[in-house]
Amino acid sequence: MQADIFEHAVLVKPEHLDNMQHVNNVVYLQWVQDAAVAHWNARADMAVREKYNWVVLRHEIDYKSPALLNDELVLKTWVYDYQGVRSIRMVQVFRKEDNKLLVAARTVWCLLNSVTGKPVRIDEEIKTVFKPEVY
Repeated sequence: MQADIFEHAVLVKPEHLDNMQHVNNVVYLQWVQDAAVAHWNARADMAVREKYNWVVLRHEIDYKSPALLNDELVLKTWVYDYQGVRSIRMVQVFRKEDNKLLVAARTVWCLLNSVTGKPVRIDEEIKTVFKPEVY
């Protein structure tokens, strides 16, 4: 099945930079989470968003090339797979100007019932929100 790829744009600002004038690693981590949340909010209706929450269990990030001040970036994210209560999400960060891959991330999320705070098995209600590569 073709994945539902969601794009999220970011402009590199001075507050995103580290002492080497590159985007700080922690900023990339925030953007990875921001892209996931934006995807969820764009695809899931209000009833589903009120019923469930997501928490991160694990982040893996490969830094391939630096982003610099005023770079326009495009974050592409999609759900790769579901496993019980877990969802594997991919995020890739590209520089818009030359479409160069700067960062690749793999994040494991856990679905929670928003009332009880307990993990919930990912069923068809959630699977229909996204089109993962694999079920």
